[in-house]
Amino acid sequence: MSEPHLQKPPNTKRKQMKKEKMEIGTYIPLTGEADAVIEEDRFNFDNSRLKQLGYKQELSRSLSAISNFAVTFSIVSVITGLTTTFNTGLTFGGSVTMIYGWPIAGIFTLIVGVSMAEICSSYPTSGGLYFWSAKLCGNEWGPFASWMTGWFNIVGQWAVTTSVDFSLAQLLQVIILLSTGGNNGGGYQASKYVVICFHGGILLLHALINSLPITWLSFFGQIAATWNVIGVFVLMIVIPTVATEKASAEFVFTHFNTDNGDGIRSKPYIFCLGLLMSQYTLSGYDASAHMTEETKNADVNGPRGIISAIGISIIVGWGYLLGITFAVTNIPYLLNKGNDAGGYAIAEVFYQAFKSRYGSGVGGIVCLGVVAIAIFFCGMSSVTSNSRMAYAFSRDGAMPFSWLWHKVNKHEVPIYAVWLSAVVSFCMALTSLGSLVAFQAMVSIATIGLYIAYALPIFFRVTLARKHFIPGPFNLGRYGVLVGWIAVLWVVTITVLFSLPVAYPITKDTLNYTPVAVGGLLILTVSSWILNARHWFKGPITNIDD
Repeated sequence: MSEPHLQKPPNTKRKQMKKEKMEIGTYIPLTGEADAVIEEDRFNFDNSRLKQLGYKQELSRSLSAISNFAVTFSIVSVITGLTTTFNTGLTFGGSVTMIYGWPIAGIFTLIVGVSMAEICSSYPTSGGLYFWSAKLCGNEWGPFASWMTGWFNIVGQWAVTTSVDFSLAQLLQVIILLSTGGNNGGGYQASKYVVICFHGGILLLHALINSLPITWLSFFGQIAATWNVIGVFVLMIVIPTVATEKASAEFVFTHFNTDNGDGIRSKPYIFCLGLLMSQYTLSGYDASAHMTEETKNADVNGPRGIISAIGISIIVGWGYLLGITFAVTNIPYLLNKGNDAGGYAIAEVFYQAFKSRYGSGVGGIVCLGVVAIAIFFCGMSSVTSNSRMAYAFSRDGAMPFSWLWHKVNKHEVPIYAVWLSAVVSFCMALTSLGSLVAFQAMVSIATIGLYIAYALPIFFRVTLARKHFIPGPFNLGRYGVLVGWIAVLWVVTITVLFSLPVAYPITKDTLNYTPVAVGGLLILTVSSWILNARHWFKGPITNIDD
């Protein structure tokens, strides 16, 4: 990327620098002391940059570029997103929506991510998006912009954790069902109360793991990233290879399913609804920004984490979809609640692939176990990101009991913020006991609410801050404004699309409650600002003693 704000030194100076670099290069292997000096310089620079932004170093800065990427890649987790929304893809368009919708959503998501990465390079703090909004809007509008962005971001993150861990609880229920004979063989069908207990147990494990020092989280994060990559390639090869009935290439690349049972027949409308599968999966990559205060060389590695997590997810996700879709031959049967997996489409695909060839679906259950572990890692990393956002937001006094949530323990972990994230996510899942419609409305914030938080600082960067934005080491140069506008327009587009009705006729059971949930969050956030927060919240505040 270009750096128009930097000037190259004169030729004589460049030659001298090159000579000094060569001399240093011959010195490093002799003692290794230069490596230590460089490492210390980087650490000091990161801390100095953080101090310039108004904060002292409280978290342990020990994450490498790979570790930062690993946490974010584990949250995006294509296995998690595509597995849990596979039913949506099959219902609205089938293979055409999945195979072509994924790269379309992926390209625009990458544009959003690149715009975020440019801002992240300029402001590498755990506050991430809400801090960016404050600085980009200046003193007059900064506090309000920061308040809005921060609450949409943190509630969206809590919704992500809720939906991920609840999805794992549901998958565990399906694994138990298939392991005990299946829906048609007297298998055990867990009640909604058992599922919510699974959900609580998973959150408990995630909170315990996130209470460990960051070096342990870095280790688990790298395992998670490796598991996701290997798992994708194993499943995309094994499932279509084992299946005795395979879809033709014509079916995979041209079949458009309009038999959705929801009264919708317009193909463009169906295709747009099917994009929800892809867009839900490609989210959560703001984690790299929230981990920057724990990342070395943060103004470079933070942006790299965002972009690489999205880019690699697009590639491996498309391969995963392609491989699994070749094992899909009967969409209505896969979506039928009377099948062995109880209508959990991808579980039925795995189970039947092995059962048709070997007479037993045990291999399919093992494959579902691979998916379950990937989802577990995704939830673990999601809590990590949640807690850092809560830590930063409370550090600036924006949350109730802020004095508690930004405390760190002896391992430099925001321990109370970790457990807050787990408790809030569990409470959000309790709505499923009353109504799945209410629960779906709650978790819809995971996609739309989170993307609104992504779009706000980008919008401020291309409008209010267009002339005074100072780019960091990673920047888009003169294309920054154009790319930013495309990102904002894409978020506006998906916000409208995912607020449209998903079934006709519209009743209280078929109504899309996404606008209600997101609109409710908007009303609460604005009302709290007008009635209370505008009197005391001034945006990010320094915690450095003069």
